[in-house]
Amino acid sequence: MEVISILAKKHHSFNHVMPDTNLRDALFRMNCENADYLIVMDDDDHFLGVLSEHEVISKALFGRKPIEKIMVEEVMNTRLPVVDADDTVETCIKLMRQFRVRYLAVYDNFSFCGIISSDDILQEAVSHRAEIFDDEGAPVF
Repeated sequence: MEVISILAKKHHSFNHVMPDTNLRDALFRMNCENADYLIVMDDDDHFLGVLSEHEVISKALFGRKPIEKIMVEEVMNTRLPVVDADDTVETCIKLMRQFRVRYLAVYDNFSFCGIISSDDILQEAVSHRAEIFDDEGAPVF
């Protein structure tokens, strides 16, 4: 299974935010969109990073500034591993484990396609359960 097929099942509009957005507004957007993360894009729609619950908790929650004074660019993750649109789910799992991340940036010929999350991969595995597990629930290897 290729990454691009998983991205095709996701919403075409990205949950995105500008880097100069304050954290309070970004969290409000995450809540309204029921999203675990926001994609940080610049004015030219270039991918800059991801703002996830993890970044908010680890970098901002215990900070000394109120969230209205913290900008997304101060806490976003800019160091995500990158996969190609035709990479496999197995490649994604290996990268996520190697780098201990839940999100990967997906590119196709240097063009940003979106973010694939560990939840996306889990949903894909569940939808293909019959191909992965036998009738008793044991893995088929």
